[in-house]
Amino acid sequence: MPWAHQVILLDKVKDKPEREFYIQKALENGWSRDVLSLQIKSNLYQRQGGSLTNFEQKLPTPQSDLARQLLKDPYIFDFLTLTEDYQEKDLESALTQHITKFLLELGAGFAFVGRQYHLEVGGQDFYLDLLFYHLKLRCYVVIELKKGKFLPEYAGKLNFYLSVVDDVLRTEQDQPSIGLLICQDKNKVVAEYALKNINKPIGVSEYQLTEAIPENLKGSLPSIEDLERELEES
Repeated sequence: MPWAHQVILLDKVKDKPEREFYIQKALENGWSRDVLSLQIKSNLYQRQGGSLTNFEQKLPTPQSDLARQLLKDPYIFDFLTLTEDYQEKDLESALTQHITKFLLELGAGFAFVGRQYHLEVGGQDFYLDLLFYHLKLRCYVVIELKKGKFLPEYAGKLNFYLSVVDDVLRTEQDQPSIGLLICQDKNKVVAEYALKNINKPIGVSEYQLTEAIPENLKGSLPSIEDLERELEES
């Protein structure tokens, strides 16, 4: 590991197991100094593997352990700034517009397949918020984004989507598909009961955004283009 990386770790991480975690992740993923600093600042060590899941009951042991460690809670979307009255489609659009940073937050191994991925079932149209494929797990990962608190019916809908993906997209070489519900807030007890009798492997995590910009102020703030133009003229 480069000396500059070691300096960052010695300066910012005092706990030995935590430092070893970041060393391993940095070597595995080829993190730059900036990425390493960002992951430390976002408390990745505390967030990794924190998602509430039913993986232990629904996946074989090797895959369940790996899948659980790949999910986080909460997910930090600090590269987004949305107005207070944003909708789920706005969050989804913003994440796909910043797909590189979103993939960095998801972690290594996630390959983006599509947004609003279309599935036809019984003559009806259904659309997955976000569809990924995980190269290490060898499975599809369906992500549903929800503004507000977790509701039990979200798990049932995602269970349905996973059943369709397993029947339509999954091949003999693929492992069972995994679902991830990312919402603003979850009640742990409610989420545990919601996943208790679900057939498919699902995780539930929260997300955090930067502080929203009030709509009445958004138009008065300079855009990136305005700032660049101002710098060029100065």
